[in-house]
Amino acid sequence: MADTEARWYVAHTYSGYENKVKADIENTIVNRNLQDQILEVYVPMQEVEREGKDSKKLVQQKMFPAYVLIKMFMNDDTWYVVRNTRGVTGFVGPGSKPVPLTDEEVASMGLMSSVAEAPFSIGDSVIVTSGIWEDTVGIVRQIDLKNKTVTINIDMFGRETPTELSFNDVKVCD
Repeated sequence: MADTEARWYVAHTYSGYENKVKADIENTIVNRNLQDQILEVYVPMQEVEREGKDSKKLVQQKMFPAYVLIKMFMNDDTWYVVRNTRGVTGFVGPGSKPVPLTDEEVASMGLMSSVAEAPFSIGDSVIVTSGIWEDTVGIVRQIDLKNKTVTINIDMFGRETPTELSFNDVKVCD
């Protein structure tokens, strides 16, 4: 039961335990040094509009209540860790055999977008296109592909100050 490539699997949980299961699995990954086998634990969320007494507000809601998505190499160790996490009732699949999500299912949930590339590299000069730093030029120091943010150094009062911005708020200088 060993995979040669990391795939997305779905673990069924008790309702309301999704975030607790995610946190427990992430702690176990660190404690057992499984970072190279269990790569990502994800509870899909979506923004929905809720009506209150006086106004409407946007809130985060689970897309699949009672399910947690896990990108991992399936083997006896990873199966055991996930299956024996408090709150997990089992994997989605026939019997005790987990079935990975297809590439189409993964793409439809937007999970493949986390492997996107940044339109710039560390050390590039970029210009801020919106917000309070608009028209400010900075040097890329860090890129976070998962959250699609970039940390740039901006000269403020004669000192370089790190500032985190969205990919959409900067562009490479010509």
